[in-house]
Amino acid sequence: MAINHWPEEQRPRERLIRHGPQQLSDAELLAVFLRIGVSGKSAVDLGRDMLQHFGSLHAMFAASLTDFSIVNGLGPAKYAQLQAVLELARRAISEQLRQGEAFGSPQAVKQYLQLTLSKKPHESFVALFLDVKNRLIHAEELFRGSLTQASVYPREVVKAALAHNAAAIIVAHNHPSGTPEPSHADRALTHTLKQALGLVDVRLLDHFVLAGSQVYSFAEHGEL
Repeated sequence: MAINHWPEEQRPRERLIRHGPQQLSDAELLAVFLRIGVSGKSAVDLGRDMLQHFGSLHAMFAASLTDFSIVNGLGPAKYAQLQAVLELARRAISEQLRQGEAFGSPQAVKQYLQLTLSKKPHESFVALFLDVKNRLIHAEELFRGSLTQASVYPREVVKAALAHNAAAIIVAHNHPSGTPEPSHADRALTHTLKQALGLVDVRLLDHFVLAGSQVYSFAEHGEL
């Protein structure tokens, strides 16, 4: 049955407006995004199909256009809409980091990095350059590697920090096909970066390692 035939108090959009998005299931939120279903299926049913097919919201967000379009009812138009929503979320969080203290809001930093790195099929090393009040000045991908490793040169990180007149930086990289647990090389790199940046009075506030929806923080584990 189409959603517009449901009792009004059960319709996802009306429930969202009345009670807030937190009250909706993942499938119901997807139904609001989709607006309509397909023949024989409501938008909520299609949302459930999407979750079952991809296994998680994270996997759905990271899907390519080809993979996304496999689900009946999805295609380039919905894919473009979803990418626009993700980019708006990324920019909104970026604004938050530019206006407030990045290190004072570690959750916002994690969300920004997940939106930035989660879809990359290769290993990517990014840096967030911060001012004296820990506000975001600039975010940049500094190095890009294979699926298993990236070559990171501390001197290039220091040069970039000085070029942006940063007082502090946060660095992050992803493990596209692994877990967020840092390797011995990751820990050695973090130690080297902290020392190199310290020589020019730039603080290394954190090093995040991301794998899917999981995030490892060196600072939270007392390793900085």
